[in-house]
Amino acid sequence: MDQLRSGEYRCPFVAIFEYFPNRRQNNDGRKMSYGLHSRYSNVPNEPEYEQFPSRQYCRTDETFCNMWRTVGFFISFDVAVELCTLVSFVVIISGGVQRRAAGWQIVSSLLLFCAFVQCVGMSIVAYIFDHHDRFSLPGHYLDASWSLCTASWVTLFLTSLGMVASALYLPPEGDYELIPEDNLEIVQDEQ
Repeated sequence: MDQLRSGEYRCPFVAIFEYFPNRRQNNDGRKMSYGLHSRYSNVPNEPEYEQFPSRQYCRTDETFCNMWRTVGFFISFDVAVELCTLVSFVVIISGGVQRRAAGWQIVSSLLLFCAFVQCVGMSIVAYIFDHHDRFSLPGHYLDASWSLCTASWVTLFLTSLGMVASALYLPPEGDYELIPEDNLEIVQDEQ
């Protein structure tokens, strides 16, 4: 993790956009990377890491800031839901046959929800990238985080479909049969 000047930390993998001005004509080494919560720049006389979008910029373009912060919330929220999905998956797999027979619905629903949240966040970023003036200059492009997010929601969606298909089309596990409770007779010992 990289340390910001104010003492905060940022994850190095949250860069969504990269900007190389005049990359094809004259690459003078300037580079900016926009993440969901911070911006990196190696342009001289600018801070290396700073909060993005800044409060000053949000006063001038409130729509952009609201949309960008919504994406940051969605992706952060999705990480928490994915952690819940992982915990539920471990609990269901480590449980017995009954838990696996009923638990696939919970895990597949959580996987689909995670994929949906990531897809919504990505669609907002795609809209901003295509329609906002900040990214209309040549040289902006979507970075590796865009590809990782796409791979993530596609993997979540396909995993959910595979889990549903295996639960519906594979034969049930035949480890043992449950003893029906309604046929049990209670017999007391005569002692």
